[in-house]
Amino acid sequence: MSALHTLAPPGSDAVPGGAVAGAGLQVTQLASDDPEGAAEWDRFVGESLDGTQYHLTAWRTIFAEVFGHESYYLWVRDGRGGVRGILPLVRQRSRLFGDYMVSIPVMNYGGPCALDEAAEASLVAAATELARELGVAHVELRASREHALGLPVRTDKVSMRLDLPENTDQLWSAIGPKLRAQVRRPQKEGAEFLAGGAELIPEFYTVFSRNMRDLGTPVYSRKLFERVFASFPRQTTLAIVRLAGRPVAAGFLLGHKGLMEIPWASSLREYNRVSVNMLLYWGALEHSITQGYTSFDFGRSSVDSGTYRFKKQWGAQPRPLFWYYWLKDGTSLPGLTPNNPKYQLAIRAWQRLPVPVANWLGPKIVRGLP
Repeated sequence: MSALHTLAPPGSDAVPGGAVAGAGLQVTQLASDDPEGAAEWDRFVGESLDGTQYHLTAWRTIFAEVFGHESYYLWVRDGRGGVRGILPLVRQRSRLFGDYMVSIPVMNYGGPCALDEAAEASLVAAATELARELGVAHVELRASREHALGLPVRTDKVSMRLDLPENTDQLWSAIGPKLRAQVRRPQKEGAEFLAGGAELIPEFYTVFSRNMRDLGTPVYSRKLFERVFASFPRQTTLAIVRLAGRPVAAGFLLGHKGLMEIPWASSLREYNRVSVNMLLYWGALEHSITQGYTSFDFGRSSVDSGTYRFKKQWGAQPRPLFWYYWLKDGTSLPGLTPNNPKYQLAIRAWQRLPVPVANWLGPKIVRGLP
């Protein structure tokens, strides 16, 4: 099987050469200034079983505007011109963390989305050839199911999913008396949950950025959340818990194809004693049910970690994640995680920064992280 030999630069109208053998398949690159092509790409995502919100082309613009990332959106067509599969790739370059591509960064899902193994193999072969031409150290494909890609794979993370009942009364009964008591506790203290739109982003970011500093992790810029909301206004909900008029817990919800996900959630540590995070998640689940969603994604965790156990108590079940890697010769699997021992000193130093300083420095550093 031959792969792409040349690719047009991002945003170019030129079609890369090098047909991919097998049933007349050919891989090309979607130009960033092709609205008709973007609409066709997004229709494929909507109709594909493997298509997630993060395969949509709006994320290409978000990554470019917020982080300045280049992207290569590859798709494969058959001899009749029909789309058989897609693969979004985002390139990240940083002096601290290296040069690599991810499908896709920041979020939990991505990877090849194809109708059959032949189309999938064509996309991965083209991505491999592109990686060699660009000279990147590795390519990371974040898949939510197992693929026959013949690549090294990490399976140490799982996503936590809960099938939602038809109404909130059924969920309230299902979570049991212990969790119900924990949800009621902040309510007895006067805490209130509210769900809204972009007007709540400032409160969300106040809580989120403070919590990220406390964790010792560089924070994304507020612009990221503003751009995500602007791109998906009908699918996005901001969830806030206020106590005495102050935001003390916050979540960012994204919905797609009946699935509600909470990719970002935080609470202020000094208020965890009254379980404000429990009210946040109950409110998010209740809102998801009333909006007609059928499942809830609590996000990824390591098995048996604290976050894993927190999510499991709500009834969430683990679903394995498969992160595949193409590695440049001599390159080992990347270790760009907070658990890497070499980052522990930096984490402890970050935790001592004033929040305004952390919020200024964080976006400059985090753009290089996957």
